[in-house]
Amino acid sequence: MRVMRTLMLWLLPVILLCSFCSVAFWIFLSNNNVIPQPSSRIPQKSSETKSCKGCSKDNVLIAKALENYSHKWKRHEANFKKFRSLLSSKCHAVSKAVVTQNNTPLGSNVIYDGERRKPLQVTQALFNILAKEQPFGNATWESCAVVGNGGILANSSCGEEINSAQFVIRCNLPPLDNRYEKDVGNKTNLVTANPSILHEKYSGLMERRRPFVESLRPYGQALLLLPAFSYGHNTPVSLRAFYTLEDFGSNNLLPIFLNPEYLRRLSKFWRERGLNSVRPSTGLIMASLALEICSNVHLYGFWPFNKHPNDSRPITNHYYDDRESKKNVHSMPTEFEHLLKLHKQGVIRIHLGECQPTHS
Repeated sequence: MRVMRTLMLWLLPVILLCSFCSVAFWIFLSNNNVIPQPSSRIPQKSSETKSCKGCSKDNVLIAKALENYSHKWKRHEANFKKFRSLLSSKCHAVSKAVVTQNNTPLGSNVIYDGERRKPLQVTQALFNILAKEQPFGNATWESCAVVGNGGILANSSCGEEINSAQFVIRCNLPPLDNRYEKDVGNKTNLVTANPSILHEKYSGLMERRRPFVESLRPYGQALLLLPAFSYGHNTPVSLRAFYTLEDFGSNNLLPIFLNPEYLRRLSKFWRERGLNSVRPSTGLIMASLALEICSNVHLYGFWPFNKHPNDSRPITNHYYDDRESKKNVHSMPTEFEHLLKLHKQGVIRIHLGECQPTHS
């Protein structure tokens, strides 16, 4: 009994001291606003950190791009001729960019460039609708404008400048109505049409086809370039586009088919220069084509970021909507970096921001 009493006398001060320390600790936490927060808030903090990291990465890419961009651009004739000669020797756009009866004779095989599948044999029916000759011939246009669909074109006032080019190339059937004419112009000599657009906007031409024909009127008498032989599923819808124009008696647009052999050569050309995307974007393909057939190449709407280069204000993905591109297929910032090198070397001119009024 005496032992228990002695033990309690020793433990009591210890218990009191521990209680006092615990109370003091919690008072300290309260006064310094570091009371542990509910676990449900932790993911929000993590998400914010991730978002900021993404913003930082974009800012780094934009800063790097602007370092290589010069508003005071000067053409370098020697660099242009050297690059054009190299590109032509590897890709031969003048003779191979489009499938023709000359480069794809009856009974030959068309090998898809985007997938491995059984080659498509050129039947009499297919041969009959191929272009009889290359639409570009041996002619060289003095000035060409390749118009991408980037949101940087919105409120750019570049329409007049684009229209002043001798040959204008547009990508993926962009809208050209009165809402956009001031910024993107309306002159068109060649326009591309990805089959994905034909499926999304016109039900793959399996239903009513008149809306498709009427939507092509703004392009006037232009070449309609279809990648019919990139993938097997592209062929039927591209052929339906050709027959639709023929059935409706549309004499304005001339449908032609992009040559998969040319695309293979072009992909290899850019891979050898460090571009490792699955395949070049339509914009890069058209810029490359222009470099072979034009003496002066100007690019509009190619800025791949969602912040304007002049004041960092947010901009949409396209000048007409905010739909994202397929990042798993194309690498737009990397492609833009390669084009910027050509801009810096005086080979092509990339236009960013607003255009100055031209006076005839």
